[in-house]
Amino acid sequence: MAPKRKIDPVRELAVAAAEIARDDHAEDIVVLDLRGISPVTDYFVICTGTSDRQMRTVADDIARRGRQAGLKPWHVEGMDSAEWILLDFVDLVVHVFDAAHRKYYDLELLWGEAPRVDWRGALGRRRRRAAGKQDQPPQPPPPDTPEDETRQQDV
Repeated sequence: MAPKRKIDPVRELAVAAAEIARDDHAEDIVVLDLRGISPVTDYFVICTGTSDRQMRTVADDIARRGRQAGLKPWHVEGMDSAEWILLDFVDLVVHVFDAAHRKYYDLELLWGEAPRVDWRGALGRRRRRAAGKQDQPPQPPPPDTPEDETRQQDV
């Protein structure tokens, strides 16, 4: 029997935050693993919002998910101006930028040596585990329509 992998609640929240940002239509979502690189935090989630209202929604929804997971934001900054909203969960910091501030601060360049977390892949694995399925390679799709069968008979 394979040993169970220890679940990191902060990483889980980082992946959930990325999913929430995607569901709330944020753009260019990145999760950086800063463990061993930054003495301040373990993960960054960085995304770009398209309007101040949407940016606040992303931040509110991520803060709500954190509270549900028992990880209340220690500090929230920028909700009034909605140019750069920062949610500080201590071991996770979420940055919701408008496009101009994202380009100006360029956190991905600043933390360029940090590995990126494949949050889309992590999300899929988490959903499969929740459904009780094993990680398996994707299967080819079944034939699309009965029309394919007709064409095969004509040949």
